[in-house]
Amino acid sequence: MSMKRGSVPLRWIAVPVVGLMLFAACGESGVGQAPESAQGGGGESRICMMPKLVGIPYFNASQKGAEEAAEELGVDLTYDGPTEAKAALQVQMIEQFIQQGCQAITVAANDPNALAPAMKKAMDADIRTGAWDADVAPDAREVFVNQATFQAIGYALVDIMAEQTGGKGEFLVVTGSLTAPNQNAWLKEMKERMADKYPDMHVASLEPGEEDLQLGIDVTTDYLRANPDTAGVFGITSVALPGAAEAVEQLGLDGKVAVTGLSTPNDNKQYIDAGVIEKFVLWNPIDLGYLAVHVANAQIEGKMPESGTFEAGRLGKVKMLAPDEVLLGPPVIFTEQNINDYNF
Repeated sequence: MSMKRGSVPLRWIAVPVVGLMLFAACGESGVGQAPESAQGGGGESRICMMPKLVGIPYFNASQKGAEEAAEELGVDLTYDGPTEAKAALQVQMIEQFIQQGCQAITVAANDPNALAPAMKKAMDADIRTGAWDADVAPDAREVFVNQATFQAIGYALVDIMAEQTGGKGEFLVVTGSLTAPNQNAWLKEMKERMADKYPDMHVASLEPGEEDLQLGIDVTTDYLRANPDTAGVFGITSVALPGAAEAVEQLGLDGKVAVTGLSTPNDNKQYIDAGVIEKFVLWNPIDLGYLAVHVANAQIEGKMPESGTFEAGRLGKVKMLAPDEVLLGPPVIFTEQNINDYNF
């Protein structure tokens, strides 16, 4: 089995999971440069897997799980993505994957519709297609690996915030890009939860952080200075949450402005310890990457079920939510009591 990212075999790439990283450079255009010979050897199945971007702890953790599954299954894996969360760069890389002879392409989309034509081109080339973490347009892929239901995530975020704010107030949401399908789906469920259960809670503003830590800090800081009565901030990406927490801490608003969202434990432990964040939500991105490779391999082998459960290695049986959707499981709520039990 061989695994590649760019021109370096993945099995030799260290996967950092502590602290936010600068984006890794993968070519002048921001697109990871593919190896000249991208075919797996020995008749192995060839899976090409793309995150929204490379170089942040969340997708490094997913890479770790993907590598584990590829090793277990004996498949050839290329895990690569752009250095910025830009759909146009992903489109370029999908075109590269098609030319490289991938048997399955699975992507975490920055824009579901922008990626659709390239994914349909892959389908026309008889390549198995899928999405994970963030879906593409349903008619442009065969299966979506969902980390948790949109409702479960959206409801959990709002319930946590309501506990800290008495179920009322105006709130800032810092997202990734305004076109990110998973974040938009979570936001929809958040607003529905507020309307149904907490009518005095309102999303006052949605600001894009573009998966950039400093931008997340800046937009949160600027907004809170302009809107001092804000009750809380939701950071709904792995980079947006620590950015929002850092802004609140720098402004001396910890204990006054509540902060929650979605991110990795290692990037937020310091804010839990400092009392800036009480609780936040995620799933295990290592397991998500692991599951996505198992699903892609089953697609290649023609063994994907359309209902019931799907057998996924060490994860055991996972649920088929629909003929074209696999569910990793319920979200995890991280607190001071359990955050040290996780390392990603």
